[in-house]
Amino acid sequence: MAELIEYVDADPEVRAVFEDITTSRNLPDVNNFWKALAVHPATLKRTWESLKEVMSPDGALDPLTKEMLYLAVSVTNGCNYCISSHGAAARKAGMTPAMWGELMAIVAMANETNKLAFGLRVPVDPQFK
Repeated sequence: MAELIEYVDADPEVRAVFEDITTSRNLPDVNNFWKALAVHPATLKRTWESLKEVMSPDGALDPLTKEMLYLAVSVTNGCNYCISSHGAAARKAGMTPAMWGELMAIVAMANETNKLAFGLRVPVDPQFK
């Protein structure tokens, strides 16, 4: 089980990141993922800065699409924590049960066909290059 660093026990560098997370996300506290990363402040800061940039609502993709993509990768990687966290964020952004079901069908199909193409060593068609 990961060690979790609480705000009251955190050093100033970690507290600054925690404050940015809670302010940016309008939350009373950071979730356990960030508390676990806080055992290594540099990793905490780097990960938060990258996530904040990638998941920004100002990009070409809307927040729901970003959360659903994050969910798809999390399912494929088998990360229950990320499925729970980003599933909640996707529902908050408007993902319906029907959208969740369709997303899971796409993830399953992509994983199946990816493995078939990889296993068979199918050469890439010229028109796809």
